[in-house]
Amino acid sequence: MLGHERSITQIKYNREGDLLFSVAKDTVTNVWYSVNGERLGTYNGHTGAVWCVDCDWDTKNVLTGSADNSCRLWDCETGKQLALLNTNSAVRTCGFDFSGNIIMFSTDKQMGYQCFLNFFDLRDPQQIGDNQPYLTVPCSDHKITSAVWGPLGEFVIAGHENGEINQFSAKSGEILKKAKEHTKQINDIQTSVDLTMFISASKDNTAKLFDSTSLDHIKTFKTERPVNSAAISPIMDHVVMGGGQEAMEVTTTSTRIGKFEARFFHAAYEEEFGRVKGHFGPINCVAFHPDGKSYSSGGEDGYVRIHYFDPQYFDFELEA
Repeated sequence: MLGHERSITQIKYNREGDLLFSVAKDTVTNVWYSVNGERLGTYNGHTGAVWCVDCDWDTKNVLTGSADNSCRLWDCETGKQLALLNTNSAVRTCGFDFSGNIIMFSTDKQMGYQCFLNFFDLRDPQQIGDNQPYLTVPCSDHKITSAVWGPLGEFVIAGHENGEINQFSAKSGEILKKAKEHTKQINDIQTSVDLTMFISASKDNTAKLFDSTSLDHIKTFKTERPVNSAAISPIMDHVVMGGGQEAMEVTTTSTRIGKFEARFFHAAYEEEFGRVKGHFGPINCVAFHPDGKSYSSGGEDGYVRIHYFDPQYFDFELEA
């Protein structure tokens, strides 16, 4: 599905999986029917690249963060802009907590401003009206490059440009736990469907599985390229990873050599068991459908591709 003129930055299913949201560097936020790839509509208003998108639990609201120094809240059904939160630098990550009442977003370290993690309560119109988050956490050392809500909305799990992963309390803003397993930038963090685990994709050519609460490192999946995105299957012990070269390094190799494949690894054995080709550029984001029967990938080529698994996939057993 080509709905973007620039590279895709993030894709996200809603909880039921009937809708797929995509954002790109071309200012547009698209929503698609996941079953047939038909475009349902767009959310228009951003004036810069859109870095992140999220949808709440009951598919009522959509949240986007952009390089136009704003985070915006939309009515999912009508496409109407409900709130505009202006920031001092680009909004890199955003997300609704489980209740859909609290939003978090992080801003980039740029133009003399440091990286901040902001928390707003959407039930309080004054916070939105005055653009005053109830909690702001400065991250002076290393900026946040990816972040998701942990279980029960108690904390946010944030990955940083130096490979660190921190848990920030949504109540006090303090760091609850730290992990430093990656050696380079965290490009993407995605949770398992029950939020007990998360997978981190890093520039250090690995993706790693962690326990959400303890931040214990469980598994490592190794490749020979930077990993841009990784997702955990909701029904199988599988993870999918997307990567390739950095966009700016692609032109230095022939397109045939460019390994623009989604790779499938067994979550328990850490073994690669399959690849899916298709994109004409690096894969920037991957996501499993909530029913586990299909997955989507968004690429540097501006396409979102929805792949349905063959029946054999579900019977597949990795020989131990």
